[in-house]
Amino acid sequence: MNLVLSIITDGVSFGMILFMISVGLSVTMGLMRVVNLAHGGFAMLGGAFTHWAMVRAGLPFLPAAALSLVVVVLLSLPMERVLYRPIYKMGELPQVLATIGITFLMIASVAYWQGSTLLPIKLPAAMQGSVDLGFRTLPTHRIYVMVAGMLVILGLFWLTERTRFGIRLRAAVDHPGTAACLGIDTSRIFAVTFALGAALAALGGILGAELLPIDAYYPLRYMVLFLTVVAVGGLGSITGSFVAALALGILDTAARYLFPDFGTIFFYGAMFVILGLRPQGLMGRV
Repeated sequence: MNLVLSIITDGVSFGMILFMISVGLSVTMGLMRVVNLAHGGFAMLGGAFTHWAMVRAGLPFLPAAALSLVVVVLLSLPMERVLYRPIYKMGELPQVLATIGITFLMIASVAYWQGSTLLPIKLPAAMQGSVDLGFRTLPTHRIYVMVAGMLVILGLFWLTERTRFGIRLRAAVDHPGTAACLGIDTSRIFAVTFALGAALAALGGILGAELLPIDAYYPLRYMVLFLTVVAVGGLGSITGSFVAALALGILDTAARYLFPDFGTIFFYGAMFVILGLRPQGLMGRV
């Protein structure tokens, strides 16, 4: 029983990291209709800027993380306008090739700026240590990750389902011509949505640096992992990404506990089975 509870707690914390990084990719692929393989680069930038702000500028963790989120958002806006907007109307293959090129630009920039070694992020005292759950001790950092993940999904649900912005976003996606005629600035809606996805990726990169270490090659190393979560959950489905991230996080953790030499096989085997039965993903549209 203790083993099962340990697998669940570790799996949920890992799944929350996957969710925070992947949900922005799900939004851009499912709602904005762009295959953004460079999405993991924003997680890398968030972690790299936090490392720089703490090591070089001497800032504490929270101000460094907040500054990094602001920087990533400010970088994402001109990137969306200059690099991404021209590829929105391209086919899937040109989008894949273009965003892979953007990925390598991000990698080269961080490698030139910070080098190709690991970029550790030192946690504050409040996030260090562990909590005794009875059946095991859990690092305090994992609890913060779980709470952050829950706040993210609740915030996204409120934003997309309960606000005027969410209504305008759905209108701009489903009927862009009609939305423009009604006075909705679809370009601004897409830019804000893209920046939001980049900020969530950066947040996941910062909080998940302990589980998914930050370095210049981060976007390539974990690209397939993030795409798997989005594909299994269903494009454009925030709930689907959440369920998929938790399920795959728990499955991956269980496989690593029970079959450490074959953990990856179980992870991708589950992806093949799910997508074979439901090609649109768990909660994607048919």
